Amino acid sequence: MFPWTQTQTQRLKELNAEDSALNKTFADKPAREAAYQALEKTLVTTQRSQLAEFQTTHRRPELCRLEFKLADMLTQAGFVQVTTPIIMARGLLKKMSIDSKHPLNSQIFWLQDDKCLRPMLAPHLYYLLVDLLRIWERPVRIFEIGPCFRKESKGAKHASEFTMLNLVEMGTPVGTRKKRIQDMGSRVAMTAGIKDHRFETVTSEVYGDTMDIIAGKDGLEIASAAMGPHPLDQPWKINESWIGIGFGLERLLMASHQSRNLAKFGRSLAYLDGVRLNI
Repeated sequence: MFPWTQTQTQRLKELNAEDSALNKTFADKPAREAAYQALEKTLVTTQRSQLAEFQTTHRRPELCRLEFKLADMLTQAGFVQVTTPIIMARGLLKKMSIDSKHPLNSQIFWLQDDKCLRPMLAPHLYYLLVDLLRIWERPVRIFEIGPCFRKESKGAKHASEFTMLNLVEMGTPVGTRKKRIQDMGSRVAMTAGIKDHRFETVTSEVYGDTMDIIAGKDGLEIASAAMGPHPLDQPWKINESWIGIGFGLERLLMASHQSRNLAKFGRSLAYLDGVRLNI
């Protein structure tokens, strides 16, 4: 029996072929080639139709639409949106225990000796919270949505440029922190269209023990949550009970579409709103 070639499989995946189609086998090569040509033509027609719908109806990529929905949900839930610089100082990473020996250090895009493209949102949010905790009454609830950058090389579930949502609530009562994480984590997941999700305790390179949010039967990690007081708070002289959750927006879309490919949902020159452009 003859399965698809590696090149054919890759092309069919790009065109969003179903698993049932990808797993087909054929009696001989001519039968396989004829089936491939017919299937590719059908998939291309479908993709062109989706692009036409995008042009006339949606007009904004799903990543942008999701950002808007999440920001709307969180502001209605009492959170305040903030925006911080994309360029980050080395000193702020050191406060997060990320020095030259830390595993994450090799994934950072350094611009100068003391500046980099931010690999996460947390250091800048800590910086803001030092002042906001002085000015505002508890609870202090903030969130940011924006691009982050890491030198990733772990396949279709990772990207060097990705979009994060980080929400933080300072002043969460200690006895309610876990429940609050589950509540806000589920609200974000449901807003992204992900009903099937669960919470698991894991170990993080930065925060130690964390609570991950896992989506679907494939077990895709869509978020990681932590709570404080935490040892990382000390350099900022913060002594509060808090919860924080970081989501990857492209992963939220990947999970909601039950897709294998992260790239089609992010900033891209090859895809537009999840549709491959070489059709």
